[in-house]
Amino acid sequence: MDPLALVLVVATVTCAFCWIASLITKDTSWVDRIWSIVPVIYVWIFAVSALTSGADAVRLVAMALLVTAWGARLTFNFARKGGYTGMEDYRWAILRGRMKPWQFQVFNLLFIVVYQNALLVLITLPAYIAWQHPAPFTGWDSAFAVLFVGFLVGEFIADQQQWDFHRAKRAAGGRLDPGFVTSGLFRYSRHPNFFFEQAQWWVFYAIGATAAVASGLGFWGGALNATILGAALLSVLFVGSTIFTESISASKYPAYADYRRSTSMLVPLPPRHPRTEATA
Repeated sequence: MDPLALVLVVATVTCAFCWIASLITKDTSWVDRIWSIVPVIYVWIFAVSALTSGADAVRLVAMALLVTAWGARLTFNFARKGGYTGMEDYRWAILRGRMKPWQFQVFNLLFIVVYQNALLVLITLPAYIAWQHPAPFTGWDSAFAVLFVGFLVGEFIADQQQWDFHRAKRAAGGRLDPGFVTSGLFRYSRHPNFFFEQAQWWVFYAIGATAAVASGLGFWGGALNATILGAALLSVLFVGSTIFTESISASKYPAYADYRRSTSMLVPLPPRHPRTEATA
C-alpha cells in the first residue's frame, strides 16, 4: 500500500473519533489531545515504508525521530497542564457562548475536526516527498536537523518559563502582576513558544525539499513544492489563534496593551522600549 493512502485512512478514522467523542462528551478538545500524537504516526508510516522497501531511509528515519521528539515534548507539556484529564480549551468555551448551538456544531465539525486533522496530515507531507525521492542524506539535512533541535529546545524553554510563572501566580493566590509572563524569552516575543513551534515545521518542510533537490529536481517542484502548504497553513492558524487569544488577554489585563506595543508578537526581537517586568 502507498504510505500516503495508509496515512489518509488513519486520518479519516481519527477525524471520526474526534467528532463522535466531541458529541458524546460535549468536549471539543479531542483534536488537541491527538495533536502531538498522530503526526508522529504519519511520519513513521513513511519511514517504515522506506525501510521495508529497501530504499535509502536515513533521511526519513531522521525526520521521524525529530517529529517523535517534537511530539514527546508537546505531549508532556499538554499533559502537565491537565489536557488529558477532560479539560476543554477555554477558547472553545468562549466561542460556544458567542454562537448558536447549531452554528458551533458546524464550526466543530468543519474547522475543529476536519480542518485541523487535515492540517496535521499536510504538515507531515514533506516526509512523503522524502519517500518519493530517496536521495542520500546530505550536509543540508544535518544542518536542518540541528536547526529543528534548536527550535525544539527554544520551545521547551519558553513553555517552562510560562509554566514557572503560572505556578508562581497560583502560589500567590491567582494574582501576580502584570498577570502574564513578560521575562525570559517573553521579553522578546509575546509568544516565543508559538514562534518555535511554527519554525520547526518550516524546517521539516526544508528537509523534505532537500530530498527533492538532492534527487535532481530544481527550484520548482524541488526547493519549492506543494508540501509547503502545510507549514503555510499552520502559520495562518497560529496567527489567527494568537490574535483571538490576545483579544482575551487584553480584556483581562490592563497592562497587556503596553506589552503589545513594546514586544514583538511572534518573532523574537529586542523590546521597543523599557518596561516593568514580572519575574517568570
